[in-house]
Amino acid sequence: MKILVPVKRVIDYNVKILLKADGTGVETANVKMSMNPFDEIAVEEAVRLKEAGKATEIVAVSVGPSGCQETLRTALAMGADRAILVQTDTETQPLAVAKILKALVDKEGPTLVILGKQAIDDDCNQTGQMLAALLGWGQGTFASDVALGDGSVTVIREIDGGLETVELKLPAIVTADLRLNEPRYASLPNIMKAKKKPLETVTPAALGVDVAPRLTTLKVVEPAKRKAGVKVPDVATLVDKLKNEARVI
Repeated sequence: MKILVPVKRVIDYNVKILLKADGTGVETANVKMSMNPFDEIAVEEAVRLKEAGKATEIVAVSVGPSGCQETLRTALAMGADRAILVQTDTETQPLAVAKILKALVDKEGPTLVILGKQAIDDDCNQTGQMLAALLGWGQGTFASDVALGDGSVTVIREIDGGLETVELKLPAIVTADLRLNEPRYASLPNIMKAKKKPLETVTPAALGVDVAPRLTTLKVVEPAKRKAGVKVPDVATLVDKLKNEARVI
């Protein structure tokens, strides 16, 4: 069974985000980039399925500029067998990424697609669902446990009310949540081996996909700074402030 794992290159989660002076977006020049944490979890899950003998090949995919090769090499070092970079300098929004992934699914023929539930830069949480709709496949989103069966996959989902268990017929889409697993660190030998693993580069045009943005960002601003809290001497004062100042009761 072949597993396709899309991964996204994002600003590292430890980096303090700075906005561009003109308010057109987030500053990315000379900023540390890394693999989206939820996608790391997806790669780890695919590798574990292969180690358990449930999968035969893992293909990592990324959409973006040439710098995404570094992200794909990380996936290869974690255990992916080969990688595909759909290279474009155009801003790719969820629908465009989903269309690209559909084209790659049609080309590669995977049985399972595992990706992070969302990216930490735009927090859209749309790509997996859009891909499932385009393919007409079942989807198990926000997965905290994945178990492959005979022609099916059982996914335990994290929902507002607790946990939900769904069984999907393969092929299927699974999006990884935070508690699915703990991603491994790539060892130095595996990092060196990853440099020799195949990494194919294609363009959206070669896949027949138009990646022109459908949405326009008008302006990006920082959230308003929160006012400092105050100490109150007693419960009566607290209730008075909640009622008359905060107006929440």
